Amino acid sequence: MAHTFLMEAGRWKLKGNWIERRSMPTTVIGNTIVDWGRENWFTIVTRLAFPKSDREDISFQYRGHLDRGERQYAFVLQHSVLGRVEGEGWVTPELIVQRYWVLNDRQRRSGFETRHQLDENTYYLSGSIMAGHYMTSVMEATLERQIESPYSSI
Repeated sequence: MAHTFLMEAGRWKLKGNWIERRSMPTTVIGNTIVDWGRENWFTIVTRLAFPKSDREDISFQYRGHLDRGERQYAFVLQHSVLGRVEGEGWVTPELIVQRYWVLNDRQRRSGFETRHQLDENTYYLSGSIMAGHYMTSVMEATLERQIESPYSSI
């Protein structure tokens, strides 16, 4: 089964849990848009919301490069909480794994995300943000591809 997340342009819905150190899990929902441009450059825009919490939304905007047929890519990210971020990703037969680090950060914040493909329209996402050697938050969620009906514009 070939990856559909990242490898194809599309819209995805996210639903799961966000957990911070010494806190109970809170519901997280979101939307992700993946788009491809010229010369193998991709953009991923994500917005996370916390409907049962007073926590502010989190937004991400990735820009990366992945040559067709390659399994590794690099990206830059503007994160509404972390600021400017750089990272790398690997595409395996069943996973898309990303590691990132915050630029010029005294707290030495970094993180990772793993997307495990369940089927062509569903991925399980898990990830964490860390400060130094300690996890500060963990997210677990399901990503579902939004299939547009040919009649949706009528």
